[in-house]
Amino acid sequence: MTVDLCLAQDREADELLSASPFALLVGMLLDQQIPMETAFAGPKKIADRIGAVDARQIADYNPDEFVALCSETPAIHRFPGSMSKRVQALAQAIVDDYDGDVTALWTGGEPDGAEVLRRLKRLPGFGEQKAKIFLALLGKQYGVTPKGWRAAAGDYGKAGTHMSVADVVDPGSLQEVRAYKKKMKAAAKAAKA
Repeated sequence: MTVDLCLAQDREADELLSASPFALLVGMLLDQQIPMETAFAGPKKIADRIGAVDARQIADYNPDEFVALCSETPAIHRFPGSMSKRVQALAQAIVDDYDGDVTALWTGGEPDGAEVLRRLKRLPGFGEQKAKIFLALLGKQYGVTPKGWRAAAGDYGKAGTHMSVADVVDPGSLQEVRAYKKKMKAAAKAAKA
């Protein structure tokens, strides 16, 4: 299956995300407190600086040097120091738990959607919501569809929605996701008032 993601809205960055499941996982980790396109462009910045986005290479990288390379302009995140540490922790978890093969998260032992979700939630930096969104992204765009994945992903797994990065396939759908998020923030703010 050929994957053609459009998350960074940059051809080269999206090609890396499409070809490298670990780069996609790193992009998802970075997707907080910054625009989605910036987060998913982060793995390409790392690859440009060290030659690849490889779990073993990142896990073994000198932590201070990794922080420095993630902080170079343009930085991988608006908080490059803390996020570089999270990227290294994520890489170490993939090395320790999956022998460096991120796809084992969804293929090892033929897990169902609920088990893939549990595995994602055990990763550093992945809480309930981020894990559900990533599971939905895997199912909707990456061809990873274990039994029960839509139910495990909750509302993010529903077909025809524009709720998260899992639904971004082009610039138009990105704007629909942004409009949805803006509407949800306004509703939450109104509920507090």
